Amino acid sequence: SKVEQVTQEEIEEKSYPTLVDYLTRLPGVSFTANGGLGTSTNLHIRGLPGGYVKTLYNGIDISDATGIQVQTAYEYLLTGGVAGIEVLKGSQSTLYGSNAIAGVVDITTLGQVENGISHTVEVEGGSFGTVRGRYGFAGAMDGSRVTANISGLRTDGISAFANGDERDSYENVTFDLAAEHRINEAFSVFGSLLYIDAKGEFDDFGADNTYNHTLTEIMAGRVGFNLDLLDGRWKNTFSAQAFRMDRDSVEVPLTSTFIGSRQKYDYNASFEATDRILLQYGVDHERQVAETATPDWSNWPPTDLVNSKESFSLTGAWAQALVEPVDNLVLTAGLRHDDHSEFGGHTTYRGTASYLFDTTATRLHSSLGTGFRAPSLYQLYDPTFGNSGLEPETSISFDIGVEQKFLDDRLTADLTFFWAEIDDLIGFDNGYVQIPGTTRSQGIEASVDYEATNWLNLGGSYTYTDSRNPTGGRSSNIPRHMATLYAAVRPAEKWTLSGDVKFVTDVVDSRGALDDYVLLNAKVAYQVTESTEIYLRGENLLDQDYQVVRDYGTPGIAAFAGMKAKF
Repeated sequence: SKVEQVTQEEIEEKSYPTLVDYLTRLPGVSFTANGGLGTSTNLHIRGLPGGYVKTLYNGIDISDATGIQVQTAYEYLLTGGVAGIEVLKGSQSTLYGSNAIAGVVDITTLGQVENGISHTVEVEGGSFGTVRGRYGFAGAMDGSRVTANISGLRTDGISAFANGDERDSYENVTFDLAAEHRINEAFSVFGSLLYIDAKGEFDDFGADNTYNHTLTEIMAGRVGFNLDLLDGRWKNTFSAQAFRMDRDSVEVPLTSTFIGSRQKYDYNASFEATDRILLQYGVDHERQVAETATPDWSNWPPTDLVNSKESFSLTGAWAQALVEPVDNLVLTAGLRHDDHSEFGGHTTYRGTASYLFDTTATRLHSSLGTGFRAPSLYQLYDPTFGNSGLEPETSISFDIGVEQKFLDDRLTADLTFFWAEIDDLIGFDNGYVQIPGTTRSQGIEASVDYEATNWLNLGGSYTYTDSRNPTGGRSSNIPRHMATLYAAVRPAEKWTLSGDVKFVTDVVDSRGALDDYVLLNAKVAYQVTESTEIYLRGENLLDQDYQVVRDYGTPGIAAFAGMKAKF
């Protein structure tokens, strides 16, 4: 698969407050937001929106079962304590489920932990009345490790309405815990917890509003164990997880309540048949429940709340083989069958190929996969807009690329072509309907990373995306051209200068073209002692006036000062 990574070193180097800040600097990844921090945010991968992206936080599926699409609410995800992010591109249906069509975002807080106990304290403040902080704990001994973090952010914010004057504030407190304990060489147990408490204000479409706000509480956990048999050749993982998101949307004239929950159980295994054949397989079962109390929008003004409680279950079984028939050629083939309580059985497949030319350090890579995505509970059963007659969407995706290393692997370049088709897309036309025809997204991703010297790192990426609806019109809010350049310089022993510039052009929606924009961010850090750093960070230093969604505001030029200490 084509995989993008955000390392812990990069997270510490840039000090951005949210995960979206890092993800949207990767090739092929863009976003939309209805205002500043804390407003509704949707992540897109290769031109496909968040409903086609699976997001895991320490192995927990954190997508909201009450959403219009079952997708992750990225506006609530802070970076405090995150040790790394991986983005797997293309259909990942075999292992991660049939709706992982655009890719998978895998977030971990349990990275490499040094033996002993350490504490981390971070504090930052700056523009728009923004303050944030984190306390982190990490410990490791004899192959066991644990990390825990409590992070907080508060900002007066900006006006979500682009032409408004009233600021929309945001508050977020996040706690996470992840641990793994090795009992012996064959057996280990693991677990993780996530808790988020957030409040965010938002505006009406096209107008300021001093009353609208959301109150959100997220609770999630996962436990399991690993059992390695036959001298480690047969690996088995059993886990159970639960997720619950309570959300109140407070607005005139009535408050809507959304409670989404998920329980999931899975077993995954791998067996090393030979040095060249690895067999993988597993089963999983999940149940999603959506409890809502929403106004009947068919009457205006609505005077009553309509209560609804709906659920469905999904059971899947999968198998995959990884084969290296000759040196440097790796092939995979996988098959998955899902049984949906509402829509019956669906079978999907996935295959990949990779070949490394040793003499030139050139790697060819390609993947092909299918998927299906069932309508959400909201799309099926919402009392005003739902349509119980909807059927699942089906999809097929493909990519092929070449990765080239130069200069003793200090410079890595990659060029990848991607393509995806979705049939029977679910859209909105005074309610949710099936749109006949095929939705297509295709394009090119290019990236380069260069460790020029021990004090200079350079890199950049470019993405061309052509995403079109079944009638041939372009998809809304998907940049056709997006490029990022970045650099990190260590001119003296205790100084680090880092920065990136992002170019976004040719974005359209149903009303026409949005303005192109260039975002320049930079950070200067000074290492006061071996364990303490102070820094100054600037965002949108060119003070661009731009929109990612029409009529919704974005922050102007901003400056932040911070400190990080580890002991």
